[in-house]
Amino acid sequence: MLVAVPASWLLAALHAPPLAVFLVSGLAVIPLAAEMGAATETLADRSGPAVGGLLNATFGNAAELIIAIVALRAGLLDLVKASLTGSILGNLLLILGLSLMAGGLKRSKLTFNQTAAGMSGAMLLLAVVGLAIPALFVSTHPGAATATAVHLSEGVALVLGATYVASLVFSLKTHRELFSPERAVSPTEAHRTPAGRAVALLAGATVLVAVQSEILVHATEQVVSGTGISESFLGLIVIPLIGNAAEHATAVVVARKGDTDLALTIALGSSTQVALFVAPVLVLTGVLVGQPMSLVFTPFEIVSLGLAALIVTVIALDGESHWFEGAQLLAVYAILAIAAWFV
Repeated sequence: MLVAVPASWLLAALHAPPLAVFLVSGLAVIPLAAEMGAATETLADRSGPAVGGLLNATFGNAAELIIAIVALRAGLLDLVKASLTGSILGNLLLILGLSLMAGGLKRSKLTFNQTAAGMSGAMLLLAVVGLAIPALFVSTHPGAATATAVHLSEGVALVLGATYVASLVFSLKTHRELFSPERAVSPTEAHRTPAGRAVALLAGATVLVAVQSEILVHATEQVVSGTGISESFLGLIVIPLIGNAAEHATAVVVARKGDTDLALTIALGSSTQVALFVAPVLVLTGVLVGQPMSLVFTPFEIVSLGLAALIVTVIALDGESHWFEGAQLLAVYAILAIAAWFV
């Protein structure tokens, strides 16, 4: 799929139809995101569990964050906010649903770490509260100035970011034993890719993702104006699929092999990271680039987030699952995707 990278540059230079540029540049992001993930995993394996966990937490959604920052600089605030919501929904419903289906079709019962799932569920509900409060404030104070909503969002972003840092300390240091045991890394695995090469791959892939994001966002503006497809649908459904495709595939593959804990960690951990890390970073970045962004989401997005977090928490709390619960999550995602098309 790396051939899509130069192909997208060629299409953009030739001013090809915007939809073609959008699709090809989106495909180009997928292998680059996979390379970023692989390089991060290599560095994490060589750095020990604490530093490794921090690296995974920091770069886990790097491709998606880069796309969102480029869109933010372009002033596509609705697209950015919809992509945040869509990423959380995709991780909770699509990734987890596919993972439970993949693992459950080979086993009658799937089990996972109940403590980790419970903490992730609580963090998700906390995140929904944080993302819902600015919208609730605006709806109950219609006369409030736009700047007030932005300043409120900045304060909420700081609290969410601090909570995310505290969660890392909790899971990686003070209560590490409550979570998945440390994975032993064989000498062959640890040294398969030299650290210097991993750093170079990470840096190179990051630069290319930034370039692809510029092409993708420019094409998105033209697709919205030329086809009538809304920013909300692209942000809720399409952009998150592009940014998270490699991560989606990893979760499904490991679930198929029987590692439900890892699949759950990918799905819930990525959702938590988007809400508690990516969203605050984008709010603060908006201040720096002169594009103030509030966390005032639409009622459709807030209700969707709340329902998704609730159903996933109910499924995860008992530490057991099966393929039909995965099918239920996929059904909810399909319903939301259909509704998003008409938003």
